[in-house]
Amino acid sequence: MIRFDNIVKRLGGRNVLDGLSFEIRTGEVFVIVGPSGTGKSVTLRHMVQLLRPTSGTVWVDDVAASEVDGDELEKLRERFGYLFQGGALLTWLTVAENVALPLQEKTDLPEDEIARRVQEALEMVDLAEAADQYPSEISGGMQKRAGLARAIVRRPEIVLYDEPTSGLDPVTARTIDRLIQHLNRNLGVTSVVVTHDMQGALSIGHRVAMLHGGRFVEVATPRAFAASSQPEVQQFLAAQYISRGTFFAEGGAR
Repeated sequence: MIRFDNIVKRLGGRNVLDGLSFEIRTGEVFVIVGPSGTGKSVTLRHMVQLLRPTSGTVWVDDVAASEVDGDELEKLRERFGYLFQGGALLTWLTVAENVALPLQEKTDLPEDEIARRVQEALEMVDLAEAADQYPSEISGGMQKRAGLARAIVRRPEIVLYDEPTSGLDPVTARTIDRLIQHLNRNLGVTSVVVTHDMQGALSIGHRVAMLHGGRFVEVATPRAFAASSQPEVQQFLAAQYISRGTFFAEGGAR
């Protein structure tokens, strides 16, 4: 569904992405990990053309996403939902109003249908009781769930998650992981997750990719990833106290 063909992105005088090539399959949870500053979020932004490559082509199915503009680009972006790292909620709007915003700005749906879809999205992330609260009145984990409800309210085919568990306690982080799995399994959503959280990555991913030096040094199922002989992978795992002998199965920890 999503394919990068030899993508180079030059920022600040260096190649953040340096000939990056990979493919994400329809309906999978594809997790991108790696140290800070290696280009994980840059990779994510190329998928919806918030950033354009210096060279190379990004494909979404048979559309050269990196070459379209105007109405064609807008149509392409309608296929995506995006959960930003900080939730990116508007502080002067209630949770329900934040979730409704994409429908109000991008569709001609009547208000009663918008209200129904907002309610549905909030129930999906177990946040219906917070509909009338403002972002400042709810916890960080609830803000992430509200951001996720907004990302899915237009029923996208693909959801991009930028550090969905950052800043959250372990219990709340695993709640977010379960929501990602739920959307993937029950709605068939293709999910691309950027994270530093290796426990979450190995628990939810069908495949996990390690970005280093502008390219992927490993792309594998969780079990194969945990057993990788790549030194960059093992260093990253060891830093989070995950041993090479840990057994992970495709699509979740076992």
